[in-house]
Amino acid sequence: MNDATQRPALPDHLSADVRSPHHHAAVFEHNVGIRFNDKERVDVEEYCISEGWVKVPAGKTLDRKGHPLLIKLKGKVEAYYK
Repeated sequence: MNDATQRPALPDHLSADVRSPHHHAAVFEHNVGIRFNDKERVDVEEYCISEGWVKVPAGKTLDRKGHPLLIKLKGKVEAYYK
């Protein structure tokens, strides 16, 4: 239980992309789980709890810089440490 006290609080808006201003490296040192509309999602690239959306890759489609294209899904978002 000592490990739970050292975890940083999960932010309202978090991105897995290191180029984003919403990327927090300290959070990614631990396993983060996302529950979207009461189902576990493992492909979430970015989320915002207060606005109720997640961004996930749109298949295998890439943009011209080689990054996956993301689509925004709206619904109930819950973030937690595994």
